[in-house]
Amino acid sequence: MTNSGVVMVRGLRKAYGGRVVVEDLDLDVAAGEVVGLIGSNGAGKTTTVECLQGLRRPDAGTVRVLGLDPQRDAERLRPMIGAQLQSSALPDRLRVGEAVRLFARRPGSQGDELLDRFGLAPRRGSAFADLSGGERQRLFLVLALLDDPQLVILDELTQGLDPAARREVWTAVRQLQETGTTVLLVTHELAEAEELCDRVVVLRTGRVLDTGTPAELVARHGAHATVRFSWSGDVDGLTELPGVREVTRSAGVVTVHGQRQVIAQVGAWLVPRGPVPTDLRVEVPDLEAALLALLDAAPAMTGASRATGARS
Repeated sequence: MTNSGVVMVRGLRKAYGGRVVVEDLDLDVAAGEVVGLIGSNGAGKTTTVECLQGLRRPDAGTVRVLGLDPQRDAERLRPMIGAQLQSSALPDRLRVGEAVRLFARRPGSQGDELLDRFGLAPRRGSAFADLSGGERQRLFLVLALLDDPQLVILDELTQGLDPAARREVWTAVRQLQETGTTVLLVTHELAEAEELCDRVVVLRTGRVLDTGTPAELVARHGAHATVRFSWSGDVDGLTELPGVREVTRSAGVVTVHGQRQVIAQVGAWLVPRGPVPTDLRVEVPDLEAALLALLDAAPAMTGASRATGARS
């Protein structure tokens, strides 16, 4: 583990009864990174972060967070980690300011500054039950950051929020990025991972399938593109363009499927043939498409995984 490493996991295994939830998992997170753990339900994401916090005891493997063992060094490590867990909740009548005072572990915690930074200063006297969904999640972020932790773990931070509240919370996480805080983000929201994460780790049934930046994963597993446009002329030559896999026509609309390079190739093909169609539409894959393609391909993989979660 390098001096800049915040998380180092090697060969993590955890089972409940006879059901293996995490199997031979490797994971590195460097200082200042925002790393996302993504995958379907039961992939082992929450169990992994619970092991990092010392809330679950691994059955096998090595886990180090900030150079410490979460089980053996729990007391030393606890003030260095801030966490918002999937089941986070507060008493309905507890006021925002009271929650900040209650959760601060040491004198001088930056509660007032954090409330101001995340737009909650005017709600200091409000009860938890009176906060909107976005305000509640921003409050959980404040509580996670009170003691200036070196690592923040966020588990399903925006689950159940409406789009406006989700955007509020994303803005708050970006503020963490700007301060260089290391963040481990567990999420089902792939747009969230694509928007916020420097790197994502794809899990399936407790194993790492692949890891990389969102753009790298899209390039590896969702490299296709689709171009659609209305066209009454012939389509001779379209199928011969580099990267084209298929050309179809229905009700006067031509659809071209292929590698991303078909976008430029189709445009170049259209220009000398007359006015470019005004309804030309381009569809490119996102992280969701890449994840689905990766999960579909996973049964054909051999060995523990295609890649480890270690930072290259």
